[in-house]
Amino acid sequence: MIPALDEERALPLVLGELPPGLFSRVVVVDNGSQDRTAEVARRSGVEVVTETCRGYGRACLTGIERLLAAPASDGSPALLGSDVLAFVDADHSDFPADLEQVLAPVLAGEVQLCIGSRTLGGASWRALLPQAWFGNRLACLFMRILFGARYTDLGPMRAITVEAYQRLGMSDLGFGWTVEMQLKARSFGLDVSEVPVRYRERVGESKITGTLRGTLGAAWKILGWIFAWRLRLWFRRR
Repeated sequence: MIPALDEERALPLVLGELPPGLFSRVVVVDNGSQDRTAEVARRSGVEVVTETCRGYGRACLTGIERLLAAPASDGSPALLGSDVLAFVDADHSDFPADLEQVLAPVLAGEVQLCIGSRTLGGASWRALLPQAWFGNRLACLFMRILFGARYTDLGPMRAITVEAYQRLGMSDLGFGWTVEMQLKARSFGLDVSEVPVRYRERVGESKITGTLRGTLGAAWKILGWIFAWRLRLWFRRR
């Protein structure tokens, strides 16, 4: 699953670095791009899903809905509960080859969710900008204090079984997608692990941490999810 917004330059690099033969289906979700992102993806031979309403979470939800509901054009079947979903960004900041490490514990049945940790992978501040580094550390600190969850990152590269994903009832349409998944995984008792992954400077400017508005919006959404979910669980127990 590769959500993409205006990534015509980076997307071919990402697709070219995917480990060959590892995935039965590769879906690029074009999230209202104004450039040739969708055309580039189609030329590469992958499935393209269009979601014109922007939002990272919305793009993921739409792409997964397609994977679960319909077979691919080449006859590959719709996903089953025993299958595994994997996510990678379209901006070439992730190393797609590291998906093998992220998938390994899930495919082995050791965990239901595995997160690629850029922090454990030693991401530099040129790649993981200071505001992103600080925001991730702060979010992980609050998740540890309020939930006892020992996460080190909210990294976009991750793998989860379809069965586990369906249990979570994911709903966030924007920047809160990753933290929602990790909070619910902790609350619902999923087996979770992290593995180190590499990280590099993205191609082009970040749409989140590259702008003040994007940084503040992401921080508000992520911290809001953490505190709102804590309150929701407290009220449920009363």
